[in-house]
Amino acid sequence: MKTKQLLLILSLLCFSIGTAQQDSIITLDEVILSDAKLKHFSKGLKVEVLTDSTINRSGSTLTNLLQFNSNIYFKENGFGMVSSASFRGTNASQTAVIWNGININSQLTGQTDFNTIIPQNYNSVSIRSGGGSVQYGSGAIGGSILLNDSFLFEEHYYNTLQLGYGSFNTKRMDYRTAYGSSKVSLNFGVNYNQSDNDYKYLGTDRKNENGAFNTLNINASLGYLISTSQLLKFYHTAFYGNRNFSGTLTAPSNDNYRDVTARSLVEWSQFNETKVQRLKFAHLYERYRYYFNKERPEFTFGRTNSYILNYDAKYKLGSITLNGIGELSTIVAEGSSIENATRNQATGTFMFTHDVSNTFNYGLNIRQELVTDYQSPLLVSFDSKYQVSDGYVINFNASKNYRIPTFNDLYWSGAGAIGNKDLIPETSKQAELGQNINGKGFRFNLTAFYIASENLIQWRPDNSGVFSPRNVKEAEQYGAELELELQKTLGKHQFRLKNMYAYTKSVDKETKNQLIYVPEHQFTSNFAYQFKSWDFYYQWLYNGPVFITTDNSEKLPGYHVSNIGLERNFPLSNKIKCTIGLKVNNIFNENYQNVAYRPMPNRNFNLQFITKF
Repeated sequence: MKTKQLLLILSLLCFSIGTAQQDSIITLDEVILSDAKLKHFSKGLKVEVLTDSTINRSGSTLTNLLQFNSNIYFKENGFGMVSSASFRGTNASQTAVIWNGININSQLTGQTDFNTIIPQNYNSVSIRSGGGSVQYGSGAIGGSILLNDSFLFEEHYYNTLQLGYGSFNTKRMDYRTAYGSSKVSLNFGVNYNQSDNDYKYLGTDRKNENGAFNTLNINASLGYLISTSQLLKFYHTAFYGNRNFSGTLTAPSNDNYRDVTARSLVEWSQFNETKVQRLKFAHLYERYRYYFNKERPEFTFGRTNSYILNYDAKYKLGSITLNGIGELSTIVAEGSSIENATRNQATGTFMFTHDVSNTFNYGLNIRQELVTDYQSPLLVSFDSKYQVSDGYVINFNASKNYRIPTFNDLYWSGAGAIGNKDLIPETSKQAELGQNINGKGFRFNLTAFYIASENLIQWRPDNSGVFSPRNVKEAEQYGAELELELQKTLGKHQFRLKNMYAYTKSVDKETKNQLIYVPEHQFTSNFAYQFKSWDFYYQWLYNGPVFITTDNSEKLPGYHVSNIGLERNFPLSNKIKCTIGLKVNNIFNENYQNVAYRPMPNRNFNLQFITKF
């Protein structure tokens, strides 16, 4: 049955190829971004694109950016340590991170460490709420974070250098350059961060004694316009991390973690007025080494290599857009506690969207996979968007989504634990209804969602005390999200206020208890004021209490965190522009934890200098 379903999808793809037209040239905008799914097949979903100013003011990691500009709850094992996300009450493995259309969640753990992603390296950072497994594969249940590079095919050359210094001997250097002509577009960036990270544990006489880290990130992209109808693109990014792992309030630490991730993508595109076809090849590499004692050479390790071949064809037939995608992938994993394992996968995806009129659109998408080490479900999604009036839009979407068992789940063979090769994917069904009101100087959004998940994977001990993963749990998440944005200009004074609130229930269906590390209430507020060359901004985050035990007997208290910043922009010449900024984090010296027994930093500052030339 699975084979017939996949052959049906691939047949639709081949049929589309055979009926495509070859007319005049379309604009390059259609193929600049590798992730066309976000533009054409997300009209009925809640998608927010973060602005450059928001990205530049929100620190050096994706964690810092999103925790003050989204409804995502983050768990950090101390500042700068491993950071995981909870999107709409789902767990860290149910949030997908997408790099230029490629899902980059770890094959070992199923999640992404948000402290390894540097948002300043990307031309676009977007938040796509709700189910997206049809488009993006495993883990896109609560939502997806999309990182995209773009190209500019016109004469340009500029450089940006950012230097920073802050509390705890924190040093930062970012350099980015971009060059372009009518045929070539090149972008390159390098980022280095280092910190002693020895902040005080408020309310005690202790400090974070094993939290030092340094990270290096390299990002490059190259586009070459072969002709007026063909484009060749290359992307590469690499991250190198060397982090001591912070201890807790109850136990010291002397361990160290070194990880490397490297991603490369080559893409060829051909396009005309009605058709865009793309051929992609990607290689994803991840490796970690864990040192139980950083003073000794012994370590445990894990690594994976993923090879992905993808063909994508999109056709515009009047008011209808069709997209067929065929993908083959091979993933190889090994490690100290993992058997040498290989996963082969074939995927067929078909997407359809119809612009019935200027005010109404709907879309239907299906996906089927054939995989060697588990059985994958047939996935379906539907979305629609209706513009009631000039300033009022209603959107709706429903989907079936999934998360695959990771290599750790299937093949772990360490002491005291063993993987389970009989696991099946977690699945979820979700629906969302949103309303958007736009007027002069304001924007309001109200979204309600519901997610029902089954076959959730949990590691549990057997009678002999050996832990093993099992498909044992069912859960449901439901809630509402509100967003209000106000903008006003009075002469040379510009004001912007953006407030976001989320109410989230995430419940174990068996016990009726709230799942751990899911706040029922979360609020963020961002205020910005600009006058001539001066910029002032204020960030506020409230996370409500979270339970830290499954029986809801213990919890972490809620907390408020506020940051303020002041920037001065000034030109040194017609071609050289500079910015000096001071940011104070946690200005009220809040004593808080988002993971039990792991305090976060006290009041601290960052001074930065940015020059563009």
